[in-house]
Parts: sequence; structure tokens; C-alpha cells
Amino acid sequence: MISRMIRAASLDSHLYEEVERDSSAILQAIMIVVLVSIIRGVSTLTESDNVVSGITIGIVGGLVSWSIWAFITYIVGVKLLSTETTSSSWGELARVTGFAQTPGLLFILVLIPVVGQFLALPVLIWQLFAMVVGIRQALDYNSTFRAVFVVLIGFVVVVIIQYILFALTGGV
Repeated sequence: MISRMIRAASLDSHLYEEVERDSSAILQAIMIVVLVSIIRGVSTLTESDNVVSGITIGIVGGLVSWSIWAFITYIVGVKLLSTETTSSSWGELARVTGFAQTPGLLFILVLIPVVGQFLALPVLIWQLFAMVVGIRQALDYNSTFRAVFVVLIGFVVVVIIQYILFALTGGV
């Protein structure tokens, strides 16, 4: 799994083809999403936050966001913007998008005093690049632009959902 994660973070297009075909990789994808969610949760906690509830809400929110993003990617990429070579399922896209979250493990760097706050945006951009590479491979697109468009649509919807969850949980 660690080898796959390194390859995912390295934007190895062959890795995304590999996890797309490997239905057993769904458990690894879920573990990556949970790990990234925990790290994101820890990196945003303040001294007054309840650590357990914050991390729990972060994990649930991460899994929900990931599932929805994979579903939106499926609808947009397979149903609306498909090409003659596009063929994929929600499961394939869930595995690919789960592995594409691997660079998010670096959100832990946000805890570094002074410079940490400046590292969140590059990590997020790295995740989006991984998502584009993964989606391009999973949907068999010849156009990177098409993959960028699919990823951005999903990203916008997921950000809106995350803000709603954040508001509903009282900012935990």
C-alpha cells in the first residue's frame, strides 16, 4: 500500500490504471481517505476543540465528500463528458479518487510553526493534480483539459458540501 501511495503522490499514471482495475484496492482507498481526514482534522484543531469529536466528524465528512466526489465524477465524466473510449464505474472512480488524496497526508505540515500555514495550498493543489491524472486515466481521456473540467466540477460541489457540514456541526 505504501508503494502505491508513493506512486499516487508521484502522479504515476500507471498506478491509477492499476488501482482502477484492482477492485480489492477499495479498502486501501478507504484507508487513505480516513488517514488524510484524520490528518486534516488534527491540523485544524485548536486548543479549545474536542479532539475526538473533531476527528470523528472529519473522518465522516472525508468519507462522505470522497463518495460524493467519486459519484459526481462518474456522472460528469462517464455520462455527460464521455468520449468514445470512456468506460468506468463508480467503484473504479472511488479507488482512483481515494488514491489521489494521498498528497493530503502532507497536511500534517500545517502544524509547523510560522511556515505551516503556507503549505496547505500547495498540498491542496498537489491533490488536485493527482486527481486530474487519476481521472484522465480512469476515464480514458486523451484530453487533460477534459479531466481538469471534470475534477473542478466535483471540487466545487464537494467544497460546498464541506462548508455545509462545517456549518451544521457548529464549526467543529
